[in-house]
Amino acid sequence: MRRISNAAAEEESAIDLTPLIDCVFIMLIFFIVTASFVKEKGLDVNKPDAPIVNQQENKANILVAIDANNNIWISNRKVDIRSVRPNIERLHAENPEGSVVIQADSQSKNELLVMVMDASRQAGVYNIALAGGR
Repeated sequence: MRRISNAAAEEESAIDLTPLIDCVFIMLIFFIVTASFVKEKGLDVNKPDAPIVNQQENKANILVAIDANNNIWISNRKVDIRSVRPNIERLHAENPEGSVVIQADSQSKNELLVMVMDASRQAGVYNIALAGGR
């Protein structure tokens, strides 16, 4: 009789894992289904295509260069600060859609850069870009 009671005691103390496994599978299916419908929040960014630069577009911009010796160059000509505004007005009249690109050397004076920017604005050009110098 003793053997029968040991078998009955072992059978009663065994843990049935079937409901636990069912519960884990149900949770797994729930997480898989809900994860596929979660949409992350964020901004949709439309990146512009890189423009193809050709020589005509480069000619549309008015390039003003300031070198390390504080000389001002417009269209490969050395000009005085007093003649910057008339030159920009003339070039802007030739191409009203063009912008002014100022390329200043790192050794040039900031005062001269500001004076060229003011002359550009006085000439009626408000689209001014700064380019890095050497």
